[in-house]
Amino acid sequence: MTEILNVAVVGATGVVGEAVFEILAERKFPVGEIHALASERSVGKTVAFGNRQLCVQDTSSFDFSTVQIGFFSAGADVSAEYAPKATAAGCIVIDNTSRFRFEDEVPLIVPEVNGNKISDYRAKGIIANPNCSTIQMVVALKPIHDAVGITRINVATYQAVSGAGKNAMQELARHSAAMLSGKSTGIRGDEGYKQIAFNAVPHIDEFQDNRYTKEEMKMVWETKKIMDDESINVNPTAVRIPAFFGHSEAIHIETRDKISAAQVCKLMREAPGVELIDGTEAGQYPTARTDASGTNPVYVGRVREDISHPKGINLWVVSDNIRKGAALNSIQIAEILVKNYL
Repeated sequence: MTEILNVAVVGATGVVGEAVFEILAERKFPVGEIHALASERSVGKTVAFGNRQLCVQDTSSFDFSTVQIGFFSAGADVSAEYAPKATAAGCIVIDNTSRFRFEDEVPLIVPEVNGNKISDYRAKGIIANPNCSTIQMVVALKPIHDAVGITRINVATYQAVSGAGKNAMQELARHSAAMLSGKSTGIRGDEGYKQIAFNAVPHIDEFQDNRYTKEEMKMVWETKKIMDDESINVNPTAVRIPAFFGHSEAIHIETRDKISAAQVCKLMREAPGVELIDGTEAGQYPTARTDASGTNPVYVGRVREDISHPKGINLWVVSDNIRKGAALNSIQIAEILVKNYL
């Protein structure tokens, strides 16, 4: 990576935006000028980029012709309005919202899985970043699908509140403090949700006509597109738990051809972006808090053959939802753009 690029980060004051700045600095991305963009109410605030403080600018008045790459993580409505303006000005948009994921001409990219599709950005100038829960799942499952074919995925997610943003993190802190202070009655979640502290809430995003939530259906739609296989059946249940960072997933797959747990472990040891922590002693498995939080890999453990199905495999998969699930994945896409296309 030698070319110096000017970069804009839209949603600079959010959890993902802050992580984008952190990881760009960590990975020494070849940044020339870098701009922190947010809504008008955030103008004048500062965000950290390495040892520098950047002053937040108003997205609505920014000239996107001055940058080559824009990282968007300010919500689907913001991306819908400003991503087309950015691409019209010659800026390539890497969008971390749901706005463009299902458009045929927009590649939906997890570099370890379908990085070869990044070249399709030329159609609209936009590359979509998948949902955090989908990213970690497909990173772990792609080597198995390549080896023996996956016909069905049953997945239950246990998702950290940071996936819903800073307000959700603050709500968890408030509820936890109230519960620990003995104020256990009358606590309600925001917007009709049940309290998150010391609880597990099987409701993420809006319910759809089929009684699945939109978060669950994202995993169905996105998995098929990323794996380039419409025949994979996906049955998800998405649950919010009282963790600040790191999503966990219990994944049960059915394969076309038989594969052993030992063979899966071998694939995981060789898989890009994966770290295997698998054993039968106490602690020989990954958890979101002790392993994934603040780190980059997708961790896999509890690998075992399904005792209820002749071609079934069970895995436990955890990853930092803000890093690999959002900011890091976006930056890995940008790194490939710089290396191969710009």
